Amino acid sequence: MYRYDEFDRKFLAERVAQYRDQVRRRLAGQLSEDEFRSLRLMNGLYLQLHAYMLRISIPYGTLSSAQLRGLAEVARRWDKGYGHFTTRQNIQFNWIKLEETPDILAHLAAVQLHGIQTSGNSFRNITTDPFAGVAGDEIEDPRPYCEIVRQWAALHPEFSFLPRKFKIAINAADADRAAVKIHDLGLYLRRSDRGEIGFAVTVGGGLGRTPILAQTVRDFVPRRELLAYISACLRVYNQYGRRDNLFKSRIKILVQALGIEKMRQEVEDEYAAMGDEREALALPDEAVAAMQAQFAPPAYADAAGDDAELAQAAASEPDFARWIERNTRPHKQAGHASVVISLKPVGRPTGDCSASQMRTVADLADELSFGEVRVTHDQNLVLPHVRKSALYDLWLRLGAGDLATPNIGLASDIIACPGLDYCGLATARSIPVAQALAVHLAGREAAIGPLQIKISGCINACGHHHVGHIGILGLEKNGAESYQITVGGSDGEQAALGGIIGPAVAAHEITATVDRLIDAYLRLRRDGEQFPDTYRRVGLAPFKEALYVAR
Repeated sequence: MYRYDEFDRKFLAERVAQYRDQVRRRLAGQLSEDEFRSLRLMNGLYLQLHAYMLRISIPYGTLSSAQLRGLAEVARRWDKGYGHFTTRQNIQFNWIKLEETPDILAHLAAVQLHGIQTSGNSFRNITTDPFAGVAGDEIEDPRPYCEIVRQWAALHPEFSFLPRKFKIAINAADADRAAVKIHDLGLYLRRSDRGEIGFAVTVGGGLGRTPILAQTVRDFVPRRELLAYISACLRVYNQYGRRDNLFKSRIKILVQALGIEKMRQEVEDEYAAMGDEREALALPDEAVAAMQAQFAPPAYADAAGDDAELAQAAASEPDFARWIERNTRPHKQAGHASVVISLKPVGRPTGDCSASQMRTVADLADELSFGEVRVTHDQNLVLPHVRKSALYDLWLRLGAGDLATPNIGLASDIIACPGLDYCGLATARSIPVAQALAVHLAGREAAIGPLQIKISGCINACGHHHVGHIGILGLEKNGAESYQITVGGSDGEQAALGGIIGPAVAAHEITATVDRLIDAYLRLRRDGEQFPDTYRRVGLAPFKEALYVAR
């Protein structure tokens, strides 16, 4: 994984010192809250309902064990003992005191972490496949390209004050495990017929008040031209993006207004007009090779015989076998697996992880996964490099820390934002709804099979409800919390926005409503279809009929 060089370390030290002085002036009354707001947001500090929230960037979801221990220390010393992993592969701490934030950022800088550009109208964390570098179906490891784009984008003087926030995702396999189509700009790694590496580029994706899926602006951009082409896309957005209306400021609205053909022409015209600047931004092969060396695979041990040992253990222990089925993924190195650690124990807040659990995962990463951890956009963690012979011991030790719930991809593996329990923008609670649903559905998971339920506490859609197989949006209606239900969404390679099933329901009706939708799915599905496949085949009407006839 990428390690900071001297420039990175010096920059962060100077940034922390600058922020420390800004906080000092705010506490002394020399800066008003209005003057301080943009300064704190540049460093990831939000003011929420009950306290400040600090959002920490985890670039492309990759953490070292030392960094995870650093986050655990923040939870222990400066928060209430836990952190919340987000759908952007970041982490948030929800109970922060303003006067302590400079010390927190200094502590994080020592382990090569920060909160820069986790807010504001600039680039946000660049995300990717949590199995990058270990998945057998990828063209190349996408993380070197994530880091190249991150370094180019961080505090880019031309794009530091965009019309609105800007999110990028990169995926390197046919299977889209990075939810690329719901991003402002997406990059799909491709190999041409001549064997040249490049990228298909999409623009205009995003959820929130106006959910839209990204469209392709160019099918293939050679790797060497990547940064120049992204610059052209950003310049078009920077020039034409709305700054007069917060709700119409995202690039998706620009693409919608222009149409994809006009947007494509604007980008190509801008790209052509860059002339010699394109060469200045060219990405040399040697620069790519140097970055790829930072992400070289670890020195795997010979794991001959591990598959047989694993099969024997699974055959003798049904609970272990179920965990293997749900929480491990194939690895391109023989005798190894990637392990998904569920942060969704049934009935607990989704995505939360205690300081003790973080330290446990860090220790296990050191012992069993070459000191590396990944964060998923589903709010879980991954140990990417585990020998199969070590899986049984790992399962036992995760179980002791309440980290071995075998529910990855199932109904209780619910995505949920913090909602009205924390967020000042929320209009309804998310956490209690997720907890109640998980408890209610846990006993049905075997019959249901894979199912993605996603919950947002407001229209900003931090819980990605639009692309849930079943999506739940919290609203305020006549002073009471109510919930709008969507069905048929998906965030993968066949990405789709869910269809609204009907009028919003009250909080006490949610479990019964979801039950009826699942019952309809089980009646309608054929040959083990997953929910989106059934929905694509039959459409919205049978689900709506099942819901309202039952009511």
